[in-house]
Order: sequence, then structure tokens, then C-alpha cells
Amino acid sequence: ERKEFQKMLSYVKRRKNIGYIIVYSYDRFSRTGANGAYISDQLKKQGIVTISATQEVDTSTSAGSFQQNLYYLFSQFDNELRKDKCVTGIKEKLRKGYWTGAWPFGYINANPGNGKTPDFIVSDKGKILKKAFLWKANLNMSHTEISQKLKEKGLEISDKRLSKIFRNPFYCGLIVNSAIPGEIIEGKHEAMIDKKTFLKIHNLLNSGEERKTYNIEDSNLPLKTFLKSASCGTSITGYIVKKKNLYYYKNYRRGSKENRSAKKLHKEFLSYLSQYSLTDKKHIAPLKEIMYQTFIKMNEEQIEEIKTINNKLERLEERYVFEEIDKPLYEKFRKKLEEEKLEKLSFLSDSTLDTSNLKKAINKALDYACNLNKLWELGDVETKRKIQYLVFPDGMEYDFKNNQLRTFRTNSIFKLIPLLSIDNNIKKEENFRRKRLNSLLVESEGIEPSSKQAITTAFYTLSLCLDFRGVAGQKLPTRPLF
Repeated sequence: ERKEFQKMLSYVKRRKNIGYIIVYSYDRFSRTGANGAYISDQLKKQGIVTISATQEVDTSTSAGSFQQNLYYLFSQFDNELRKDKCVTGIKEKLRKGYWTGAWPFGYINANPGNGKTPDFIVSDKGKILKKAFLWKANLNMSHTEISQKLKEKGLEISDKRLSKIFRNPFYCGLIVNSAIPGEIIEGKHEAMIDKKTFLKIHNLLNSGEERKTYNIEDSNLPLKTFLKSASCGTSITGYIVKKKNLYYYKNYRRGSKENRSAKKLHKEFLSYLSQYSLTDKKHIAPLKEIMYQTFIKMNEEQIEEIKTINNKLERLEERYVFEEIDKPLYEKFRKKLEEEKLEKLSFLSDSTLDTSNLKKAINKALDYACNLNKLWELGDVETKRKIQYLVFPDGMEYDFKNNQLRTFRTNSIFKLIPLLSIDNNIKKEENFRRKRLNSLLVESEGIEPSSKQAITTAFYTLSLCLDFRGVAGQKLPTRPLF
């Protein structure tokens, strides 16, 4: 398959005045054994004889042809020996923790030179690339967004290449190579990130959730398509006035003249969103208790059943250890109980919460509720849109004539917050609403069924939208992980 070799074959086959191909030795013609012999035989049938300048063989005789074929086979055998020796050396080096071949992006060899043991360390570009790993692990940013942020820092790298880099265990200090399949070796090179961060990224990449990519326009117009025109129900999009570098929202329905400055509309949205921020700290404690007690109450049966299954699994393992049952029987019932347990846990896992960590998760939920405006202002476009749909699941409508925002539906938990924030000097006709609200702030035993359902729905809605796994107990990030 050598390019020049193929060109030579094509050349001699097209010309009738060529009778010989002269080589230094037969191993320079081919080291592929039977394949080289076949090519020589096909050329011979066309009147072209392969001759070696250092090996006296008369290919016009049967003995000579056989001897020529032996040279090809010995050349192949020599190739195989060299390959085995080379591969063995590579395997030994890899198993000692030394990388072979070209080093991955973001590293340099601090000990170059033939015969010297390489010492791969993180380069200046690698120090910038490290930020990409942290953005992915802590913020789950899209690859396109990470690529743009790296470009701003002077490192140009495509989102497709980032995907390969994030999957390479070399960056966390491990060596995985096709030469030693199934083996993971602790490398001697400098790790760019720790193993915990790498595994976190690995889980994100294999979660099956594809993150939406956003362009520059989306970043400046986060309310695009989220808002609908109050006059006709058309989704609102936007555009930029390039000369002024100003963004506007617009209803593109034919005949419509509805426009609004993005800055002004964002200010109005933040003002509207502030109604749903939990500002009075005195309501946090009773709200936490209601959420916790309601969750436990609604899941008492599942929790008890899970405990029973765990007891059965322990008993089954004990019987297997003491040889009361054989391995096939143990595996059969263990698998059955594990499947039953997973089924019972499915409802709890859907909310990404662990019952043992429930209180921390509730605290984190209310932390977000206390900082909605700040999170929206500081977040990237994806964070902004997740907050928008978290609080207003069906989007909102905008009245361009009166410059007013209206919501179709509000998340149950956030719907209660404006009631909690009502000033003490409320009108008498609102006292009934206040009393009804205060009735929620009691022990779970005294909650009315309809109120129970409202709070439960509120909690589940919030927990489904926010991912608290691995976040509970940490400080509230400037740019949150949802």
C-alpha cells in the first residue's frame, strides 16, 4: 500500500518496453511475505522480472522462484520479530508509567532527547486548558461555550477536540493505551486535574443529556422565545443594531411594530422576578420544616420497603457466606432484590435527592430562592433560561403597549413567596389569605390535604429543576450548577 510502490507498479504495467525491476534485495521490494510473492508472480506473467542485486536467484526456474518466495517470507518473519520486540518494549514502558509516542495537548517534554526518559509536565497552554476542565466539572458548561471562553484567554481549541480531551484519562495522571488493553496504569507524568474532577466530567458526558449550544445573540437576548406577545401570542425574538451595538426584542409577526430595548426589558423582568425572591428570613425555617416533613410523610411507605429489601439482601449475603446456598441461587435472588430496590428508589432518584441528605438539599433550594435576581444577572445564557423556566414553566407574555410582563403559570413554591412577603399593613380583605398561608407554617400533622399537595408539588417541582447531587453543603456559587 506504499504510495510510491503503487506508482511504480502502475508505471511498469502501462509500458511494454520494461523487462526488469531491479532492487537492492528482495526485502526492499516487499516485506509482506505471500503478498510480495503474489505481486512478483503477477509481474512475471506480464514479462517483468524482479531481480535482486545482492541475491543471486534465477527466477526463470522453479527452484529460483521458490527461493525468491522464501526471501519474501523471511523478510516478513523478520518484520514480525522486530514488531514483537518493539511492542514488548512499548508495553514495558507503559506499565512502568511512562507515556510513549506524541504527548497530549497541554503538555511538554521537560527531558527531550533520544534515549532519555520523557518527563511530561503541564505547559502554559495546559494551565489555561485546566480551566476548561473546571468549567465543565463545576458548571457543566457546553463545549461551544468553553471553546469561546478559552479563545478569549488566547487558547484556540474546537469544541470537538475538547470532547476528546475531556475523555482522556492522561489528564488526571492515568495511562490507558491500546497496547495494554484493559489496564489502567498510574502515570509518572504531572496530572493536570485530580481524579475526582475527571470522574465528575465522565459522568456528565455519559449522562445522556445533550446540552444546548448558544450563540452570541442568545447570550444577549435570553428572553427570546421565552416571551410571547400579549396581543397575538407570537413568540418574541430579537435583533441587533450593529452601528450602536444595541439589542432589541421584536415581534416578527407581519404587520407588527412591537419592539423593546433589551436593556429595558431585562430591567423589567428582574423587577418582576424580585417578587418571587425569598427576602424575609423568618419564613425560611418553617418552610424548611414543611418541605422535609411532607417529603418524608409522602414517602414513608417507599422508605420502609427499601429498608426491608436491604435487610433481605443482608440475610441473603449472610447465607451465601456461610454456604447455606450456592452461588447461582445467590445471584438469582440478589438480582431480583436489587431490581425491586431500584424500582422503589426510582421516585426518589428522579428528584436527584438522597433521603439522608434531604435537609441539605432543601437548604440549597431555598438558597437559590433567596438569590434569584443575582443568579439571573450573573449566570450565563443557559443558567438564565433555566431560572426563567424554573419559576415560570410555561414562559411569559409581554404587553408592548403598556410595557407589562404577565405569567401564564408560576412554580408552586415561588407562587407562595409573594404571599410571605406581604407587608404587615395589608388590607382587611387580605387577612383571610394571610391566615390561610400561616396555617401552612405548622407541623405536618395539621396541614390540610390540599395544602399538603401544594407544598409537595412545589418541592418536587423545584427539586426536579435543580440538581443538588454533590452540591449540598457547599457555598452558593457565583454561577450555579442547575
